[in-house]
Amino acid sequence: MSFQNIDCAAFAQGLANDPNAVLLDVRTPEEYAEGHLAGARNIDIRSGDFFDQIMNLESGKNYYVYCRSGARSATASNFIAEQGHEQVFNMLGGIMAWPGEVVR
Repeated sequence: MSFQNIDCAAFAQGLANDPNAVLLDVRTPEEYAEGHLAGARNIDIRSGDFFDQIMNLESGKNYYVYCRSGARSATASNFIAEQGHEQVFNMLGGIMAWPGEVVR
């Protein structure tokens, strides 16, 4: 299993058109509070229960993952894909590259 790296435009299009999309922000809760994409679920990749939370993700969903710059989300995306999830998308450039609004 593997994940796909996609740019912000493809990420936004996927979220808008995918009824099975689940948006994951893998930054720290502090980073999440500073601003995140609307509808994002925060699962901190650095938290002690990150792997447990990933193991409990619903099957049959398509996971759209981002972080600050794309590095942590690539690591998280790889782990999610290794757990058998077939549609996992990592946003290149992270939230720093996101051209749209963020929720504060």
